[in-house]
Amino acid sequence: MKIARIETFMVPPRWLFCRVETDDGLVGWGEPVVEGRAEVVRSAVDVLSEHLLGQDPLRIQDHWQVLTKGGFYRGGPVLSSAVAGLDQALWDIAGQAYGAPVHALLGGPVRDTVRVYAWVGGDEPAGLREQITAQVEAGFTAVKMNAAGATSPLSTPAETAAVVARVAAAREVLGPDRDVAVDFHGRFTAATARRILTELAPLHPLFVEEPVVPEQSHLLPGLVASGPVPLATGERLYSRAEFLPVLNAGVAVAQPDLSHAGGISEVHRIASLAETYGALLAPHCPLGPIALAASLQTAFATPNFLIQEQSRGIHYNKDADLLSYVVDPEPFRFVAGHAVRGDRPGLGITVDETAVRAADRAGHAWRNPVWRHADGSFAEW
Repeated sequence: MKIARIETFMVPPRWLFCRVETDDGLVGWGEPVVEGRAEVVRSAVDVLSEHLLGQDPLRIQDHWQVLTKGGFYRGGPVLSSAVAGLDQALWDIAGQAYGAPVHALLGGPVRDTVRVYAWVGGDEPAGLREQITAQVEAGFTAVKMNAAGATSPLSTPAETAAVVARVAAAREVLGPDRDVAVDFHGRFTAATARRILTELAPLHPLFVEEPVVPEQSHLLPGLVASGPVPLATGERLYSRAEFLPVLNAGVAVAQPDLSHAGGISEVHRIASLAETYGALLAPHCPLGPIALAASLQTAFATPNFLIQEQSRGIHYNKDADLLSYVVDPEPFRFVAGHAVRGDRPGLGITVDETAVRAADRAGHAWRNPVWRHADGSFAEW
């Protein structure tokens, strides 16, 4: 069996899919994308495909080594995301070839269900209670919200109080038996993060995500030591090597993205590394159905898994949603806030190729916003 064709598809709202076909008709799907830079990743997939065409698709680990290390200049989000999508597609083909789901190829399942959470915004307070109530009524046992929009370099008393008030409102709706995770999104300085973490501690967030930007990961030990709130990070880290210092810093939750951090192969290894530090895995995934399918397959086979992000109804999904490009929504039917393990081969989903090809003709040019402070200076989004 040889790889005969590799295609990519730019599909709304902001995703990039890749399709890997073998000479005997097996097709694997992956989702290689950097949000806002999909065109660049598409070009990287084209270049990396030169190695894969004509090769045996089942030599996944060998391909991963060459794709990540075969070039003298390595790493970074674009190359790591291109590798990630190709890696997902190869695992999808392997599962079909062996007649087994990917989680079986990773050593077998360690759980029957995977807990997932829903997004409820949080940049602005309007409608927050109603959003959370709707997710609770839909059966979710956890939600995640942004802490704030653009914030002063050192938060004012009003800004700090507004963050705390929003999380308090979430806690009031959720009660003591459900969870709220809070995403700082790298929008705060370390000093502001420390100030707000102290105020949030009594509200018992499940975790606080990206308390500082990844370039300031050297400040994480001080934030970890500053209080009892579990800290999470990792959506902008792309390898075991990049996760090592943040795990040494004592973060409680590792959040690699299956479409950024080298795919199933590398995230499975990152999870094992995190386990040696007593850290839990909560894969980042505000993306499409292929990325989520890969995340769930990994979660079913990961002992130190905590919770899974998913994008159904997320604010980014303007022109398409999680189920827009799959034939059967069953793999993404959440029961009491959990995804149920299935035994379909590969990634366990059937991509609607007709819908994907039609969407690619329209394409997209999604870009994240650029924020500025009141004085006109750049603000972290």
